[in-house]
Amino acid sequence: MNRKTVALAFAGASLIAITAAQAAEVTVWCWDPNFNVAIMKQAGEIYAKTHPDFKLNVVDFAKADLEQKLQTGLASGVADGMPDIVLIEDYGAQKYLQSFPDAFTPLSDKVDYSGFADYKVKLATLDGKVYSMPFDSGVAGLFYRKDMITAAGYTPADMQDLTWDKYVEIGKAVEAKTGKKMMGFDPNDGGLVRVLMQSAGGWYFDKDGKLSVEGNVALKGALDVIQKIQVNNIFRPAAGWADWVGSFTSGEVATVVTGVWITGTVKSQADQAGKWGVAPLPKLSVEGATHFSNLGGSSWYVLSGSKAKDESIDFLNEIYAKNIDFYQKILVDRGAVGSLLAARNGEAYKSNDAFFGGEPIWQNFSDWLAKVPSVNYGTFTNEVDSVVSAHQPDLAKGASVDDVIKAIDDQAKTLVQ
Repeated sequence: MNRKTVALAFAGASLIAITAAQAAEVTVWCWDPNFNVAIMKQAGEIYAKTHPDFKLNVVDFAKADLEQKLQTGLASGVADGMPDIVLIEDYGAQKYLQSFPDAFTPLSDKVDYSGFADYKVKLATLDGKVYSMPFDSGVAGLFYRKDMITAAGYTPADMQDLTWDKYVEIGKAVEAKTGKKMMGFDPNDGGLVRVLMQSAGGWYFDKDGKLSVEGNVALKGALDVIQKIQVNNIFRPAAGWADWVGSFTSGEVATVVTGVWITGTVKSQADQAGKWGVAPLPKLSVEGATHFSNLGGSSWYVLSGSKAKDESIDFLNEIYAKNIDFYQKILVDRGAVGSLLAARNGEAYKSNDAFFGGEPIWQNFSDWLAKVPSVNYGTFTNEVDSVVSAHQPDLAKGASVDDVIKAIDDQAKTLVQ
């Protein structure tokens, strides 16, 4: 065998090795078979069209099971049995990043983050490096029943630039004229407080991640609204998720204040088509308040110990950071509003929705997405949130907002030490 033949043989062997490396299977952990799982599989199918050796294994977990398994695996420091890509809820991002500083791959030098909603990028940033591939947004809005609002003497135009005081006023009128409550509300769930706080650029933690309860203008404003909703009895009590959903699918309430991901559930009631509208959130009466906020949302992370790290990053970057058509597809198929701002220029986002009387709801939500204030979710959002939820009923019993904040602060300090 001459040198040329040897060289060709060596090149051929290298080519085979490279092809084998490119064919490494990428394993993804996520939850929700009808949303995250289905969307990730769609992404894999699109990527495989131009990368025929690409193999994607999407493993579906219950969210709590995934979090427990991920926590155990990261704590062990053993890469075997762990995924290449994992979905992490945005509220828990900083806790993972700070607790396991070397477990995730920074993507700052691979991804153009200028194209994503600012708040999504900042929540996955630690020490100047960004670790996530931003995914779905929980950009929030005010869904409202046009027929009930009209019966109470108001118009859709009246719903467009609300304060929360005006919202309460309309709620009283709705009940007086229709017998319906203004919203479904679970006093033991802190979701609405989170929406209200972030709309004013506040959170349980300050920009540096330090606990910020007492003296927190946004939190005080949020709890003031929670008290007004309860004291004025403009809500239909809900016990858990299913009961809350039932409050509006059954037509018992006039509005829903939550993330865009509820759109599909609202639209599931075909007999209510044409009766719904969507408006920006009412605004808190505090400094820095806006009509824009977020509830929920998750992002993708690549583990540092992944044997298919390069493939995983390239896959996420090509589909989730650049493929505008992909975002149109998951919007239509799954009701998913991604946080890639360029997706707003796609045809699906520009379309009008007949269920909502021809309103361009997707364009509206995507416009609001770009205006959501950035906050630091810190490392103990869920723990502090449980304390806040436990004290919401006190507001209905007449406790002052200041006293409730003091009680929350005292308890929260014991949790974040």
